[in-house]
Amino acid sequence: MAKGEFGERLKREREMREISMDDLVKTTRISKRFIEALENEDWDKLPGGVFGHGFVRSIARYLGLDEEALLGEYDVARAEKVPPSPPKQEERIPAPPKWIPVFAILVILVLVAGLFYAGRYGWQRFAERRERKRASEASVAPGPQAGISPAVPAAASTSSIPSSSASSLLDLSVSTSAATRVRVVADGKLQLDAELPAGETRHFSANQQFEVTAGDSSAVLLELNGQAMPPVGAPGASGTIVLSQKDLRP
Repeated sequence: MAKGEFGERLKREREMREISMDDLVKTTRISKRFIEALENEDWDKLPGGVFGHGFVRSIARYLGLDEEALLGEYDVARAEKVPPSPPKQEERIPAPPKWIPVFAILVILVLVAGLFYAGRYGWQRFAERRERKRASEASVAPGPQAGISPAVPAAASTSSIPSSSASSLLDLSVSTSAATRVRVVADGKLQLDAELPAGETRHFSANQQFEVTAGDSSAVLLELNGQAMPPVGAPGASGTIVLSQKDLRP
């Protein structure tokens, strides 16, 4: 993909729908400088990783574009800008000492010999017990007693154990691009209320819903069961969002 094609397409799709930059910022809650950086392909002003993907997903969802296709174009365009990583120096693994193979062979031989003698001894013990049992049964010959009918074993009843359907759990991923205070409440129970540094990622589980509060909304990216969620509030300000199963796309 030639330089500028991704940004020009993003801008063209927005203008074709007669959506202004302010409308896009207000709806997606993405900072204006991030949207301008995407349309200008100014990658140095954009956060990487899940944050960039989250911005592209939100814009594609609002414009009615294919999220996965737009993400593929974004990755290709951004990969052309990222410099290749320097080759790693080959690390030579030191050769093991010469005595280790000899020692390993000796250990294997000892184990095989021990298993052989243990099996032979165990078989002899089993044969002796079997012979004693046969001799005991031969010496005692019980006869049938008159008037006593052999007992008929009762049929065993089987009980089926009902299987309980497992409730679908919610998995929340909280990532930060800058240091900010984050508060997470899962099903009414406080899970986190602390200052998180930049580049931190935390995971939480719940059965019904999450309530997330952030001091800086633009510094927090939320993913629910692997799906990117909208920002918790306006860029640069604190905000609170409640997420549940209904926020997941089918």
